[in-house]
Parts: sequence; structure tokens; C-alpha cells
Amino acid sequence: MDTGASLEDTGRDGERERNMQAEAVVRERPKRNREATRQRLLEAARDLFGEHGYDGVTVRMIASAAEANMALVNRYFGSKAALFAEVLEGESSLNAVITAPGPPEGPPLPRRLAEHFVRQVHRGPASTLSRMMDRSVGNAEVREILQQHMNAFLVEPIVEQLDGPHARTRALLAATLIMGGGPVRRMFGLADLREAEPAALTDRLEAMFAQALSPTVP
Repeated sequence: MDTGASLEDTGRDGERERNMQAEAVVRERPKRNREATRQRLLEAARDLFGEHGYDGVTVRMIASAAEANMALVNRYFGSKAALFAEVLEGESSLNAVITAPGPPEGPPLPRRLAEHFVRQVHRGPASTLSRMMDRSVGNAEVREILQQHMNAFLVEPIVEQLDGPHARTRALLAATLIMGGGPVRRMFGLADLREAEPAALTDRLEAMFAQALSPTVP
């Protein structure tokens, strides 16, 4: 047995394995960098859209806040509008409320919606999603994005939870209760609602949602 040749082969095998590992690290590093940059762009866009609205934000502002090249916005997202849509999707906690298990595992849909509404009242400043919608809805391009978003993440998921006639009409009525508070909040603030006893407020809202979603009219 040629021990020297065997050791030489083993050495070459070890070197090849180390080279392969090094190449894998080199390939992985750009991928991690891309993912990190993409996430920074999303976070910067979320903050800026929430503060200034769609029209008040430029691609240059987003890239600067993310410390990234401006060309990367189009490379990773396609356009400012597509980036706005992806930020919206990431902020949609309401969809999880709608699709959560109902009885017997959890509360019925009207109760879940009421509890979510009250949580939003007491969470402090308006959510990023609310601010983005309030400050961006005047843009025609954004209205279409918002319509698609609301249909996919709010209206249709509610429709899927309903039986009986006019399911979409009932879902839209519930969506009006959920989203229609924006103008009232801007005019009057939330102080009065926050002073209300949370359980009583939740009960009132549950009754409103239950009526909106009911297949029959009393």
C-alpha cells in the first residue's frame, strides 16, 4: 500500500472540500446582502409612506433612507407602486383576524372583528397601514392598489366566512365599519373611545358587526 499517495489524495480531497466551502460562502454572501438590502428598502418605504403618503415620497428618498442604490428599488420591486403594494401586504394583520378559527376553537367573526377594532383604538398612534392609506388614497394609481389590497385581504376573506345570500354586500358593509373610522379619527381623535370601558365597547361593536354580517334583516 502506497501510504504517501494515499495521504496526498486525502490532502487534495480536503483542499477541494475547503475550496467548495469557500465558494459556497462567497455565493451565499451576496444573497444575504440582497435580502438585507431588500428588507431595508421595505422598512424605509413603510416609514416614509406612513409619514408623507405616496405622492410625498420619491424613490430617491427611499433609497437614501435605506442607504441603498436608487436603482435597486426597481431591481427588487419593479416600481415605487409595486413597493407600496408589498409594504401594504406586510402590514395586513387584519387578515389573520378574519381567517382565525371560529367556534368551537375561537370566537365568532363579529367578536374577532370587534376585539381587533378595540385593540387598534388602544394601541396608541394610528398604525402604519392606516397612515399610509389616509395619506395616499388621493393618488389614482394608489387607489387601484388599495382597492386590490382591500379586496384580497379584507373583503374576500370575509366573504369566504359567510353563508347565505348577498355575502359580498354584507362583507363590504363590515369593511365599511372597519375602515370608515379614518375620517372620524382624524376629525375627533380617539380620546372619547379610549375613555369607554373596553368590554362594553367590544360588545357594542360585536353587535354592529353581527348585524352587518347577518344574512337576514330583523
